[in-house]
Amino acid sequence: MARTQDKAPSDRLRVRDRIVQQMANPLRRKSQPTEWRMQGELFLNCSCDVFCPCVVSLGQHPPTEGHCHAWMAIAVDKGHFEGEPLDGINIGLLVDIPGRMAEGNWKVAAYIDERASQKAYNGLLKILSGAAGGTTGLFTLLVSEIIGAERETVEIRREGNRRAITIGRKIQGEIEMLAGASPEHPVMVSNSKYWMGPDIIAARGLKSRVRDYGRVWDFGGKSAELCPIDWSGPGK
Repeated sequence: MARTQDKAPSDRLRVRDRIVQQMANPLRRKSQPTEWRMQGELFLNCSCDVFCPCVVSLGQHPPTEGHCHAWMAIAVDKGHFEGEPLDGINIGLLVDIPGRMAEGNWKVAAYIDERASQKAYNGLLKILSGAAGGTTGLFTLLVSEIIGAERETVEIRREGNRRAITIGRKIQGEIEMLAGASPEHPVMVSNSKYWMGPDIIAARGLKSRVRDYGRVWDFGGKSAELCPIDWSGPGK
């Protein structure tokens, strides 16, 4: 009788795992400044009550629950990595921070739009790990482990004062901006030195479920925020 052989893992999984291993190795994530830029919008929902204290304390104040669990969504309206277009690419992040944001030891999983080219995919992983330098270069110090990186169908919806992200059953989130005194302008913190950008709009989670990498989180009713972004590498 012919002996059966174990089915080999797919090439895609092997490539993904190699990238994850490289990003998890601090020596591989040393900054290698390059030319890139991302313009668009970032929004998130986290485990903090009321409004995340990290924004005004620049990560020095402890999160309200002592730790920060969050999902983040990035809609790239316009951008490039070493000349490769990033326009229209959606990105999701799972972020697990054990204490103060500024103290690091972040664990992060990245979900990159399946529409991204291979060069764009690889470039975005370098940007998000901090290896590409520039705005996100501090991630080489703050992110201790990339727990996953994969292509996914990342759906982002931006309608009026609401934002939503869906990544299958892994992340399903929706937030709503907090109404201000003037109906045209939501509550916001402006002219800050926060790493995401100077203007942060306060929001709250409407529904928010994360089910991946052993994390089971629900941020409904918790702190949320939205920020226009214009990030770039030192050689933009």
